[in-house]
Amino acid sequence: MPPRFDDPSPRDRRDKPSKSGADTPRSSPLIAHGGKVDLEALRKAVHSRGVTPALAQPPHAPHADDSSAPIAPFLTDATDAVAPNAEGGAGGAPDDDAPNRVVFIPQRDLQTRLDKYLVSRISFMSRSQLQRLIDEGGVTVNARKPKASTTLRAGDRIEVFVPPPPATDIVAQDIPLDVLFEDEHIIVLNKRPDIIVHPARSELSGTLINALAWHFTHVSSGALSRVGKEFARPGVVHRLDRDTSGLIVFAKNDEAHWRLARQFETRRVDKRYLALVHGLVEPDVDVIDLPLGPHPSREKGYREKYVVRHDHLGKPSLTIFRVRETYPHAPAAPASRHDGARDDPARGFSLVELELKTGRTHQIRVHLSHLGFPIVGDDMYTGAHDLRRAHLDARVRPGAPDDTLFIARQALHATTLTFEHPVSGERMKFQAPLPPDMAAAVAALRALCPGARRIDPPPPGATVNLDTLVPSP
Repeated sequence: MPPRFDDPSPRDRRDKPSKSGADTPRSSPLIAHGGKVDLEALRKAVHSRGVTPALAQPPHAPHADDSSAPIAPFLTDATDAVAPNAEGGAGGAPDDDAPNRVVFIPQRDLQTRLDKYLVSRISFMSRSQLQRLIDEGGVTVNARKPKASTTLRAGDRIEVFVPPPPATDIVAQDIPLDVLFEDEHIIVLNKRPDIIVHPARSELSGTLINALAWHFTHVSSGALSRVGKEFARPGVVHRLDRDTSGLIVFAKNDEAHWRLARQFETRRVDKRYLALVHGLVEPDVDVIDLPLGPHPSREKGYREKYVVRHDHLGKPSLTIFRVRETYPHAPAAPASRHDGARDDPARGFSLVELELKTGRTHQIRVHLSHLGFPIVGDDMYTGAHDLRRAHLDARVRPGAPDDTLFIARQALHATTLTFEHPVSGERMKFQAPLPPDMAAAVAALRALCPGARRIDPPPPGATVNLDTLVPSP
């Protein structure tokens, strides 16, 4: 009997809903029991195969040579990508054979957003990462490009080109480290600016993890814990932004890792930062309780930013600030219109101690900027690098070296870190003085602003010893 024209092909039959009520179990060998993507299967499929450019891309991936396009998370080591054809297809790429292609077919009306559904199926990616994947063309629903908010129905065919995770092999690199403490369980570093903590999709070397691999081989002994190794971040208990300096602790074994992580989770770790900010912060002590989430725009220059959000994407975020020193502008400072509120002569600068109660991405930076006190040098969140542009009066700074009035990165430093040793239980406190760029700027402001003053006595709850960590010149 000849086949009917509407009979499914073998591949289509494979993707038809099953009677079990679960997602199609074998739409891809990457799907493990329970309908979730198997990270190790994905890693092996991508990194152990000779992946061609055509197989590495989703149908609408941006071209690798397009410098204006975001870095596509689907790229492997291939140098060229497949550009869409005139009809928006993949230019003849055999997408069904892509090693990182996964198909999901819900068996009932889920009444849920696409991004929320994918979080439940690709557990090693965050919701914001999946939203970016959707925006960049790495996901289709019924062969069409969807939105993150697309509501899924029974029988929808969701095709995902899952970004290949970074290789787990860490290359040891001889990068100087400032080690404050090390034993067989943990290592505490004073991180310098301009270095990221662990490899990411666009930064696979030159990180603290690469430096620690060298350190354990050539200087001390041991290794980082295996927790997080599948994401190329072994031993990472908490993180600091690339340009934030200061204290960070890594775990050297799994037991220490879980116990430290539990302390962070239950807020038993005391983390204090010092930030040099625009404006005279008031009051002297206050709590910033504002939820944070990804910037609503996915355009270049915005997708890495975070904002205060009061919708379902905003996560609870709590920061306590305490003003330690203020540096008012000289009364005769000239007016200007180049930089809005930061150019108001009545404003100035403040040195602020910050206590984190949660650990959201860019939390301190977004909270302070939202209140109108951006961190000096944090141009992502409206902070100026050159303090002279913020109206330090030239008449009160004769002969001041230019380099003391310019900060190339955000003036944020993790200055104290207190926690219980994960094995001995001993209470440990570490301190890191301000690095040279912030120390020079503070010294210049103290000398050049006639009304500079220290808040004395310190606000309730302040613990940073300014005489030790921010010494006078």
